[in-house]
Amino acid sequence: MIPKELRDALGIEPGDEVSFWCHDDHVAVRPTSHRRPLRGRFAGSPLVDELAAQREADREREVRL
Repeated sequence: MIPKELRDALGIEPGDEVSFWCHDDHVAVRPTSHRRPLRGRFAGSPLVDELAAQREADREREVRL
């Protein structure tokens, strides 16, 4: 159970999802709604170019069917 003082400070309500992780010698917690959004996280990454190429190849394959 998360102490009420911490829930209030973090804005955690009953039923909210939270994330826990170890940091050195203590445990950290935060509401999952405070996660960094994925949008733009991989901009400029070669993975983006690879995914775009795969999608284009899939489209070309579908057109031939």
